Amino acid sequence: MSETPFLLVERDGPVVIATLNRPDTRNAISETAHSEEIAQFCADVTRDASVRAVVLTGAGKAFCAGGNVKHMAEKTGMFGGSPFSIRNQYRTGIQLIPTALYDLEVPVVAAVNGPAIGAGLDLACMTDIRIASEKALFAESFVKLGIVPGDGGAWLLPRVIGMARASLMTLTGDTIDAAKALEYGLVSEVVAPDRLLPRALEVAHSIAANPGHATRMAKRLLREGQDMKLAPLLELSAAYQALAHHTHDHHEAVSAFLEKRKPELKGE
Repeated sequence: MSETPFLLVERDGPVVIATLNRPDTRNAISETAHSEEIAQFCADVTRDASVRAVVLTGAGKAFCAGGNVKHMAEKTGMFGGSPFSIRNQYRTGIQLIPTALYDLEVPVVAAVNGPAIGAGLDLACMTDIRIASEKALFAESFVKLGIVPGDGGAWLLPRVIGMARASLMTLTGDTIDAAKALEYGLVSEVVAPDRLLPRALEVAHSIAANPGHATRMAKRLLREGQDMKLAPLLELSAAYQALAHHTHDHHEAVSAFLEKRKPELKGE
């Protein structure tokens, strides 16, 4: 196992840039340590109130190739051992990622720079906003290898693009390009490769310009709203709103709006 961090983390003011850093394997997530690193990153960011947005991207030509197919063939790592062992390795390994990213309060913008395949596509679906390079490719390709989405893809993908298109992608395993991903609503924008990171950072900083407590709670409402009935969501919204009304940054934002100036946010 390499000592080089799987996740390269940089800071740009209130925005954190997290880069999957295994270009030699197309950023495949093949070791439990990779999943643990992502989960720890999510926990650290949630605790840090000064972080107001995250950009997630991949080093090299790929966003994330999913699981390491070579390791599948060799039956090593998370793919080795008895059926019970493999089940447990999924549960304590790659399945850490969807729960960690779901619980991450800070909004995440995915800058999909290249292929997002299998678990890589699912990883993109765990983020809040997806912007794609013209070179990006997407595939829910598990069935082509005789396996199923093992990291929550069957829950994630239909919520992003709807059941009909998620069924088409999951059951064929076929690859779609960035233009088709835009048509499906899988991504919100497609840009030239050299514009990808600047555009993702532009969106992230636009998010980060707002009070952090508001964007964190708004993200939580969007997530919870996928599964809650209207009445309990309204109750949760009222509770969050009551908290928001008693923050310094709310009062400052209202004053700045009325005075036609930029607010001076304190994260309080």
